[in-house]
Amino acid sequence: MAPQQGKEPEAVSGWDYQAIVDSLPDAVLVIGESGTISFMNSAAERMFGYPRAELVGRDHRTILAEGFREGFQRLFNGMRRVGGTADNPPFEAYGLRRDGTEIHGEVACALLRSQTGMSMTVTVRASRPRDDADDGLREAVSLLSATLESTADGILVVGTDGQIAGVNEQFVSMWGIPRGLLTTHDDKAVIGYVLGLLKNPQGFLDKVQELYADPLAESNDVLEFLDGRTFERYSRAQKVADKVVGRVWSFRDVTPRLAAQDQAKRAMADLAEQAAQLKALAFQDPLTGLANRKLFHDQLAESLREGPAGTVDVLLLDLDDFKEVNDILGHHAGDEMLTEVARRLRSCVRPDDTVARLGGDEFVVLLTGSPEPDAVAERIVASLNVPMWIDGTMLRPSLSLGLASAGQDGVAASELLRQADVAMYAAKAAGKNRYMRFEPAMMTALVQRTDMEAGLRLAVDAGQIMVHYQPVISPKIGAVVQFEALARWKRDGEMIPPGQFIPTAERSGLISAIGMQVMRHSFIELQPWLAEDPGRSVAVNISGVQLKDCQFAESVLQLAASCAADLRQLVLEVTESVFFDPDAHVIRQLNTLRDAGVRVALDDFGTGYSSLGRLQELPVDAVKIDRSFVSMVRTGAEKLPILNSMINMAHSLGLTVTAEGIETGAQAGYLTNLNCDSLQGYLFSHPEPESGLELSLLRSADAIDELQGVHLEA
Repeated sequence: MAPQQGKEPEAVSGWDYQAIVDSLPDAVLVIGESGTISFMNSAAERMFGYPRAELVGRDHRTILAEGFREGFQRLFNGMRRVGGTADNPPFEAYGLRRDGTEIHGEVACALLRSQTGMSMTVTVRASRPRDDADDGLREAVSLLSATLESTADGILVVGTDGQIAGVNEQFVSMWGIPRGLLTTHDDKAVIGYVLGLLKNPQGFLDKVQELYADPLAESNDVLEFLDGRTFERYSRAQKVADKVVGRVWSFRDVTPRLAAQDQAKRAMADLAEQAAQLKALAFQDPLTGLANRKLFHDQLAESLREGPAGTVDVLLLDLDDFKEVNDILGHHAGDEMLTEVARRLRSCVRPDDTVARLGGDEFVVLLTGSPEPDAVAERIVASLNVPMWIDGTMLRPSLSLGLASAGQDGVAASELLRQADVAMYAAKAAGKNRYMRFEPAMMTALVQRTDMEAGLRLAVDAGQIMVHYQPVISPKIGAVVQFEALARWKRDGEMIPPGQFIPTAERSGLISAIGMQVMRHSFIELQPWLAEDPGRSVAVNISGVQLKDCQFAESVLQLAASCAADLRQLVLEVTESVFFDPDAHVIRQLNTLRDAGVRVALDDFGTGYSSLGRLQELPVDAVKIDRSFVSMVRTGAEKLPILNSMINMAHSLGLTVTAEGIETGAQAGYLTNLNCDSLQGYLFSHPEPESGLELSLLRSADAIDELQGVHLEA
């Protein structure tokens, strides 16, 4: 165990170990793992010319000559790897005195273990340098030894007799051969150990035998180990004066290089895959896998450029009321519907035809050389009308499709797509769920819609929107209890149907101004009638576009205050889609108005995607059964459980029920017998302006008397 630096070892059991070591004729030093000299005897002081206090604590390379300064550290590391069990023969080296002169000596090393760690004892015996030739030889041998030890390759030298002549430390380290096994010089045991590490030991032996059969042969091959490593093996003859005296084997561990190459290959493969994905994304819709807008436009332009005239057709379509699917069932359900629509579109066309998603719920089909584009359009409409199940709900998609074809005179890609777009909107205007082929007259209709929007804007600014009122009857009271206010527009002496200008108003954003004008007219024109009975009310239709205005509720409250209107006599009619708008403030505004006394009615009930069970979740006070259900009553003798269920469900939730579209006494009687709270329709009166209110009330009274008379006779 090495003494601590700067202290003399204590005498143990009567012996003075420092005196013993100092009495030795050979220089003795102890070098730590860091290469620092921690101990030296008197002979070392005399040999290197340093006093002990000056040398202890310094790096050992201070006393080594050039060319020998790294060898001790490698030797130390090698001895430590094999556990210090090896019998290390002495070797020659050159030291360096304090005065700069070199010392030739014979060196012996051994490991020393202590509580402070691992150290190496170095014993140096001075020897007389030989003649210059021997010095040159020693220098060459030293250089060769240093080179062999510093190389990254493992070197094995085998004589012609098959005996191991020498190895370097890297060979021992690479193969993990116990140093004790090498010192036995049992070559068969060493070979056996080596073979036990390889995946193909027989191949190893075959190559060795092949080379020894041809002493001058060279070889370069690869060895695979059981632990996953890979060595490159190179072999060539060892010659002395052109005489083969053995064979030199060189082994290089290429495992890291192969791993790096494999990693590089995987990285390149990943990059290639990512590049392919990016290329696909550049031309592919990520949700449906269809072509995207860019790819469609490229293929359309190419088809028009290369194909003969009259063989290019564009079918542009979008889903009707798709927003309600997203609002009610969620965007996940909407994505599923779009994916299913894409699948059905592919099944309706040939493999070479292009199907693309332009965005949202808008799709387009490019047909090239199709003999029957109209038949394809019909097939698409029929295919998409087949019900589909999404999240347990059966949905029947509806679509509007426009078809445009390149004529003999040719047409630009953008123009052909524009024609298909015009035809698609014509299909929507014609009632949706159909296809229409582009006709020049449709472009005229588009111009007319543009003109309508301009005219409507002027009418709103000039306050020219009128209001007509249709009465709502209470069978129990036998009187008119409400008027529904309906916007009307008279342009150049002609009454424009609401079905034409209301969608234009919503698209242009004019609906908000129109809605407030209708409400103001209602408060003022119906004020005398409303004042006669606090149970009377006026109903005003509210668009979802109006509710998206964050100031809507405040505007209604201010308008009512300015007109001295009782908010308890105001009913706002909305469609169920507004309750599923992602904007939370829409619901908050309705609740604010309800808190102020305004009632909310659910219009067109039964035509949307929601069920009767959802009524209890909605902030409404009444429901209006859509006229499509009322029209099922023809004679009054029908059994229609759905009407009965609607009314009973609403009543169980504390809601009042109005049936609209009453045109016959049979319909009025049937719904009265089902305890429907209110009736509305042409049977009682058409919508009339303010000047026709008295006439409307008289007609309603006559219809009520006739209806009650029928009941009395029954």
